[in-house]
Amino acid sequence: MYYYRIYNQLKKYAKADKSFHVPGHKGRGELDRLLPVAAFDITELGYSDNLFCPSGIIAEAQRDIAEITGARKSYILTDGSTCGVLSMLYVLKKHGGKVIVPRNCHTSVWNACRLLRLEPIILNGRTAEGVLLPPEPEAVEDILNKDTDVAGMLALSPNYYGNIAPLAEYAAILKRHKKLLFVDGAHGAHLAFERENGAYAGVYADIWVDGAHKSLPVLTQGAVVSVNDLSLAEELEEALSIFRTTSPSYPIMASVELGIKYIANNLQLLKAAKRAAEGFKAEAKGLAFYPSADWTKLVWDLKALDICADKAYLRLEERGIYAELSDGRYIIFYLSPMTGAEELKGLLCAARGLAADKTLAGTYRERPLSFGGERACGYLKATECTRELVPLASAKDRVCAADAGLTPPCIPVICAGEVITEGAIYALSNAKSTFGLTDKRVWVVKE
Repeated sequence: MYYYRIYNQLKKYAKADKSFHVPGHKGRGELDRLLPVAAFDITELGYSDNLFCPSGIIAEAQRDIAEITGARKSYILTDGSTCGVLSMLYVLKKHGGKVIVPRNCHTSVWNACRLLRLEPIILNGRTAEGVLLPPEPEAVEDILNKDTDVAGMLALSPNYYGNIAPLAEYAAILKRHKKLLFVDGAHGAHLAFERENGAYAGVYADIWVDGAHKSLPVLTQGAVVSVNDLSLAEELEEALSIFRTTSPSYPIMASVELGIKYIANNLQLLKAAKRAAEGFKAEAKGLAFYPSADWTKLVWDLKALDICADKAYLRLEERGIYAELSDGRYIIFYLSPMTGAEELKGLLCAARGLAADKTLAGTYRERPLSFGGERACGYLKATECTRELVPLASAKDRVCAADAGLTPPCIPVICAGEVITEGAIYALSNAKSTFGLTDKRVWVVKE
């Protein structure tokens, strides 16, 4: 049974006087009344340890987390998985000038490459049912045989649709070439409790990130970055000292430890939620789902019903059911060990109702997988070129100079150096939320 070190310490001192240190709310007034967690919102004090140089409760909590996840060392993050991604690539840059990345990696990866002047070697996997799959191991091997300046690979596993990358194959190839394997496992923290399935990033990676808040009972922005290769620990700690905030949130910090230990202490919750998810699919006769390898990603395929997923998504919201996202074909529901069977029964009832709704029938329109076109130049070269803003609608065949994409899932539709396609313009023009655009204009390389 794991003990909640940070939470219990904060609880013990919750009523202590906060008059003479930050934060400015002092644990009083309207904020404290409306947000009771304010009592735990403190700074580095004699009893609270220090995330930058932990020696007390935080150090003990991190050791416990490493034990639970099977890591050699683990570090709590209060800045989300993005901080972990930036830190990993900072380490990787010390070992070479290039990194292999999948095309559908998170925007933080591209930002890190640009910030650190690290050239991404971009791999596209095959597509299945309109979803981009992880790159083939053979493609990784081919790059390593040709380019000695590659420091390693930053893999993505699992992705938004629940695809698990072939991490064992990646690891074997990279080890043979004496290169590093880092993994953005932001969507797979729960897999630490299913290591026997061989899907957890920590089984194979030299360094990896767990986005604990995405699939465990942890506050948003709570994450962990962990190390298997201790020779990289000092470099990672240097990176964390650069990218972490100097004012980490103690409530988030406590929730990371608490959420991970809560599941470790109550594995039956994870098993029950997984059974409920499997039961949902078994009962959902007439409904189609993407073949996700990760049970926490319930990906409903509306194409089979000839229904526009965006319209069905809005109808669900009218019923008080909020999914993670819709991409026009699929609606993705994010589950976790905290998902109950009764919630899934309610979702199934709503889904059946939408499937039978004649006003939605015939609304589906095929949307080809939309990414930028052929690569006109290297990623870094494109970001350094003289550039200009042009209307997105008239940007076809221009070379993109700054990433632009959809949020969620915060994956670029077009990346710097790629030729802008008609499909990419359509995807960005019709998206509810985007990044990288300015008043419906996009950055392109000036001709």
